[in-house]
Amino acid sequence: MPTPDLSHDLALGDDLRAFVDASPSPGHAVAELARRLTAAGFTELAEADRWAPSPGGRHFVVRQGSLIAFRLGSGALGDTGMRLVGAHTDSPTFTVRPHSDVRQAGYRLVGVEPYGGGLWHTWLDRELTVAGRVALRGGRTALVRLPGAPLRFPSLAIHLDRSVREGLTLDPQRHLVPVWDGDLGEEPGLVEAVAAAAGVAPDDVVGHDLVLADTQPAARAGADGTWIAAPRLDNLTSCHAGLLALLDAPAGERTQLLVCNDHEEVGSGSMSGARGSFLEDVVRRLATATDPGDAEAVHRAVARSVLVSADMAHGVHPTRYDRHEPAHQPRLGGGPVVKLNANQAYATDATTGGWFRERCAEAGVPVQSFVMRADLPCGSTIGPLTAMRLGIATVDIGMPQLAMHSCREVASALDVPLMVGALTACLAE
Repeated sequence: MPTPDLSHDLALGDDLRAFVDASPSPGHAVAELARRLTAAGFTELAEADRWAPSPGGRHFVVRQGSLIAFRLGSGALGDTGMRLVGAHTDSPTFTVRPHSDVRQAGYRLVGVEPYGGGLWHTWLDRELTVAGRVALRGGRTALVRLPGAPLRFPSLAIHLDRSVREGLTLDPQRHLVPVWDGDLGEEPGLVEAVAAAAGVAPDDVVGHDLVLADTQPAARAGADGTWIAAPRLDNLTSCHAGLLALLDAPAGERTQLLVCNDHEEVGSGSMSGARGSFLEDVVRRLATATDPGDAEAVHRAVARSVLVSADMAHGVHPTRYDRHEPAHQPRLGGGPVVKLNANQAYATDATTGGWFRERCAEAGVPVQSFVMRADLPCGSTIGPLTAMRLGIATVDIGMPQLAMHSCREVASALDVPLMVGALTACLAE
């Protein structure tokens, strides 16, 4: 394996930090992906339009908080198949309720609901804001991110709850309601602030998909500065790596595709989630475009394709290493992790796992493995859902990290080029 170029690794890590900072919500992540794709020469297609992509054409499609980008191969999909990378744009957070103005005990608060399985105690005493999509009169939408740090979950002083020494218990309905300001009268509230950020009157806001976001920028961390401390590394890291791989991979006969789905953290059950039809719809349209006379083109294409489902992986914990299976303890900086589960929480099997390892060996990328302890339940991701919906061969992989689902997670910049290299090799195969 070649000697790592630390300056290159740190530069890619810094680019990941910039990507995360630009993506406080799934809508913002899609906008940042679209901005970078457009700058690289990709053009957007609308689902409502007719498509006529040419061989070698580079395009992307957006469905709410999800995006699919592709480079069409020179061969028909049914004859060549595809190489795909999948990731997800969402992370555990809090969503703002429709009636969000809460007033109690002399304070003005914002009503929110937990989204996904977060480590909610890590959100306490942090400077937070609101970001996401608002629906406006006339069918328009806008992305907003409130400036500053208007929200906070303040902890309760230990003097008022000594039992916290035995463990903190948070009731999401009563305790996880962020403070906006003191209730002093008619000061602007959240709706007014969101409308101002969108440049419209409050009455023009007819709906919203808003989430809370940490305002502290992503940072270099660790003794040597090679760690990345940031929110939403799970799973903006894989969106970022998949994007760079798609841009880096050389064009060929096969179509290369990146899918970044929303709503993975809550089960993927939406029109833009992995259980929905988005990817299948795009694949069908591409198969029809490349071989319009073959009614079986999409089935032949899927049978010749491989999906790399890229989500984050559990790096071994420095003090809780006993929670890992002893022979499978991925470490930060050690390269991408192949994830396996006997009960099919991950879609990897011998064939797809072996295929991924071969690609990594050709690219000089080290590979690690992860399985859960037999006495602990296993999480899952979009891999099994996409494999089940499309019938596509799938390998689940990830980049190792610490503090998964925390408000602020940790990964290694040394893994960023390894993940990009692995995904590039898979798309180019």
